Amino acid sequence: MSDTAVAGGGRRKLVPALAADLAAELIRRADEDRLLTSEAGAAPRTDLGRRRVAACRRENGEALKAIVRRHGWPTACTLGEEASTAGLMILLHTADLSFQLSCRDLIAEAAADGACPAVHHAFIADHCAVELGQPQFYGTRVDPATLRPYEIRSPGTLDERRHDVGLGPLEEQMRALRRQG
Repeated sequence: MSDTAVAGGGRRKLVPALAADLAAELIRRADEDRLLTSEAGAAPRTDLGRRRVAACRRENGEALKAIVRRHGWPTACTLGEEASTAGLMILLHTADLSFQLSCRDLIAEAAADGACPAVHHAFIADHCAVELGQPQFYGTRVDPATLRPYEIRSPGTLDERRHDVGLGPLEEQMRALRRQG
């Protein structure tokens, strides 16, 4: 059985079959989000594509809420890194900021315990900061209109913080983004 941290500090056991089912569900949902987003981006601008992406993200967010409520944050230790990363992607795409904030704290605890990659905390912490109108800490969020990072807290030590969570220097990220077009 796998251990999982649950909001409120408790721990519950996950039987391997349940852990495998939860992992598969998160990965399937994240894959569906990517596919629909890609299709919507490749097709002429239609409301149908955007509505399908929005519906997918809404359903995925509700499914993730149910998983977190029952089992805690889906960590790499309990469900595997791919499923934990899928959970993070779903979380970043949900429209519920209060849920994102509560999961940010769960992810911070899990990262501190070594149960999930520290970079997961960097992404959700920056996402929440930008949504709250605050400077981001790791520079992971970029304004799509300007292709420049949103405001960064203490930019002089940014690359050190990024290194600490497994990210390369911001300038490398920006060069890669510019190459993508």
